[in-house]
Amino acid sequence: MKKLYPDAASALDGVLKDDMLIAAGGFGLCGIPERLIDAVVASGVKGLTVASNNAGIDGEGLGKLLRTRQIKKMISSYVGENKEFERQYLAGELEVEFSPQGTLAERMRAGGAGIPGFYTKTGVGTQVADGKEVKSFDGQDYILERGIFADLAIVKAWKADESGNLVFRKTARNFNLPAATCGKVCVVEVEEIVPVGSLDPDSIHLPGVYVQRMIVGAPYDKKIEFRTVRQKEAA
Repeated sequence: MKKLYPDAASALDGVLKDDMLIAAGGFGLCGIPERLIDAVVASGVKGLTVASNNAGIDGEGLGKLLRTRQIKKMISSYVGENKEFERQYLAGELEVEFSPQGTLAERMRAGGAGIPGFYTKTGVGTQVADGKEVKSFDGQDYILERGIFADLAIVKAWKADESGNLVFRKTARNFNLPAATCGKVCVVEVEEIVPVGSLDPDSIHLPGVYVQRMIVGAPYDKKIEFRTVRQKEAA
């Protein structure tokens, strides 16, 4: 099965549709699937539900899809880096399902493992628990969280071999790994493709069985969310 496509648009051809659920890897601007996000923007699909830790920042990452109003709902942990995200939510223009970071990662992992739901103490007694089943185990309350089964997963990896085995680079692994497993179709952008057998089997983070399509997205610019500098001291 040929998994490598020439560009993001061709890799997403026939996969995108209105009102679909997309699981997206990344954390802030670290490890985000930039090329694939741009292709989703260019496609014009709308009414999207996106499961991702956050929505990038204004005008970068998933923030581009917010700007074009292609997202109707975010399943996220954090909104503070994106003023447009915050504005749309407070104005009632965007539906947001808040999910604690660990819970969100586990919801994606559960979906990838075919697990429809699990119980967790995280969020008990808070607004996170509103409308969810509560069950007691050994005298402790737990809430039922649903696994995420996405129509599409878009993720970013560092290296891949031609069969789709992936290696993530340091903290850029973040939500990419669980997001990749929970999509019916997983499309990955990587910095480098190497021949099969080149990767140390013990260093592979995600087996190629989870990956249907790939592109090479390099070169990338190093984007910084917040640039903090120290004032130069007088000589």
